[in-house]
Amino acid sequence: MKKLLPLIVLLICLVGNEAMAQFTVSAEVRPRSEFRNGFKTLTDDSKDPVFFTEQRSRLYLDYLSDDFKFKLAFQDIRMWGESPQIYKRESGNTFISEAWGQYFISPSFSVKAGRQIISYDNERFLGGLEWAQQGRRHDALLFIYDSQESKSQLHFGLAYNQDADTSEPGFIQGDGAGFYSVGGNYKTMQYGWYHKDFESTSFSILALNAGYQNADSTVSNKQTFGFIPSTTLGSLKLAGDFYYQTGSFGGRDVNAFLAGINATIQTSVTPLTFGVEYISGDDDPSNDQIKAFSPDFGTNHAFNGFMDYFYVGPANGAVGVNDLYLKTSWKLGKGSLKAHAHHFLTGSTQIDEMGTELSKSMGTEIDLVYGINLKGGVTWNIGYSQMFATDTMESLREGDKTHLQNWAWTMITFKPTLFSSSK
Repeated sequence: MKKLLPLIVLLICLVGNEAMAQFTVSAEVRPRSEFRNGFKTLTDDSKDPVFFTEQRSRLYLDYLSDDFKFKLAFQDIRMWGESPQIYKRESGNTFISEAWGQYFISPSFSVKAGRQIISYDNERFLGGLEWAQQGRRHDALLFIYDSQESKSQLHFGLAYNQDADTSEPGFIQGDGAGFYSVGGNYKTMQYGWYHKDFESTSFSILALNAGYQNADSTVSNKQTFGFIPSTTLGSLKLAGDFYYQTGSFGGRDVNAFLAGINATIQTSVTPLTFGVEYISGDDDPSNDQIKAFSPDFGTNHAFNGFMDYFYVGPANGAVGVNDLYLKTSWKLGKGSLKAHAHHFLTGSTQIDEMGTELSKSMGTEIDLVYGINLKGGVTWNIGYSQMFATDTMESLREGDKTHLQNWAWTMITFKPTLFSSSK
């Protein structure tokens, strides 16, 4: 962190010489302790529960002028105790989280380039994944149109990824110079996003193409199309998200979808949200088509239960999921308590080892989270979740459904502003 001090001092001096610029230095320290005993998948008596503390530390540098703005965010992620108390060097945990600049061609039109968060709507398909200590970032170029008069936004983004396992001359010419070998990442990405606000209704449209490197040096292109509407009718709010995936992935055609809808009713005591989300699975994974939908770049922890049984870590294979849920929250003391209940069913027909069709019911999850704002902008959260699994979940995930399956955590977040110039 000492290496950053000269940069910070230099930026403060530059801002001091530019009356119309604003410079802000802020920070974040966020340790989270977790007790895992059936988190992400079922456990049994042969496995011990685990307890650990993981911490995220960040330093944010934000610069804003009339013509452009940029952001640098430095990040360190570590487990408590992984570094010796006395050491001279360690493996690299500190890296750049964000580094981007945005130039305003006009008040409504700008170009943004660099390592950045790409997040839209409810983050179902494109999100910053900020629950995870490391977050999710893209190296991309964006063209942004934002009109406050028409209450509309239009974004186009694109990316082309290359890794550094080829020596520098290989980028000029040579066999395999363009082969991309970073697992899980797209090689190319292009998307368009449009959002429109009306008096009590809004909607967004998303179209995204992701190209993935195949082992034979070809590229498979998978397309995802989304429609995300919401409307308010008095004390009732309706929202939904509908996605369809096509194209190809790994040499197989894709034909999958996600459909979700929820209704929030404002009562005199607490809001109640009733919802259902269906994510398609594949009845026969051996066929030529992929029918299991994948929310590739979303903040998936926010959906389908906080215990992360689906699309966080384990991708859920070809099972799919049908999530019936009830969510509410109410004030409790100086804070608030959130309570979520999910009942999960498979999104496809599943067969056990004996050739018998499994029941669609996989289990019920209860999530409780208490949050409170402390003095100075410090926030504290504590959560508890429990999974009540069925025979189907045990058959799909192994483990022991009769064993206690729970997860508990607590997290405190400090986010001070260290310096801010006046614009």
